[in-house]
Amino acid sequence: MSTRSVTTAIRVLEAVAELQPVGLSELSRTVEVPKATVQRILVTLEELQWIERAERDSGKWSIAVHAYAVTSRGSSGSRIRDVAIGPLSALQLETGETIHLAVPDDFRMVVIERLDTPHVLRAFLALGSRIPMHASATGLAFLTHSPDEFVHAYLQRPLAASTPDTMVDPQDVRAELDVVRRRGYSINPGGLSSGITAIGAALISRELGPVGSISVSGPSSRITPDKFEEYGTAVAATARQISMALPG
Repeated sequence: MSTRSVTTAIRVLEAVAELQPVGLSELSRTVEVPKATVQRILVTLEELQWIERAERDSGKWSIAVHAYAVTSRGSSGSRIRDVAIGPLSALQLETGETIHLAVPDDFRMVVIERLDTPHVLRAFLALGSRIPMHASATGLAFLTHSPDEFVHAYLQRPLAASTPDTMVDPQDVRAELDVVRRRGYSINPGGLSSGITAIGAALISRELGPVGSISVSGPSSRITPDKFEEYGTAVAATARQISMALPG
């Protein structure tokens, strides 16, 4: 395989991770490669278990668990997951909702673990999903504990709206970070996905500062305002437990 072919395949894989679930046409436009070429790459990546169809008989693609497992070996995210999985399992049992663990990658959060709720109606982010910090409970929690220079650099960038409820004004985001700091956890009703509320807290390393975040997520019809304090207290306590167990 030529260097150009390898480069194209990696670009397609990265685009799937960025846009998942994503279809052939959108991938072709994103990587600026003909559909026939992208289709061949998708078939190969599926055979190698790096990607999978988002749903049975679906024309959209997502990153497969195998890809996440390979890329996380030996990474700081893998070490955080090892420490976090026990407390996260307890949090999932306590709340009965979906739990996400995310770590930063540049100016986004990457989902590296998800514990699903038994409810049919649920929140869902595929492993490897890259989500905006200002639009997510995990991201807002992470920003709250980040250095001022990082927050300033983030808010200098265009803040895209994931839903009509996403905060896109830098001043609004700054004000929300102050609220999160005082309260101890973030609350994000519909900011990332319409009809989904998430409550998050940051994971803080003694030496490195914020290294990730956790959240409890579910339909806004179940995670109602009367549950915010209960779930927020539980998420914050779990985040502290994980933070204390982090190496360093």
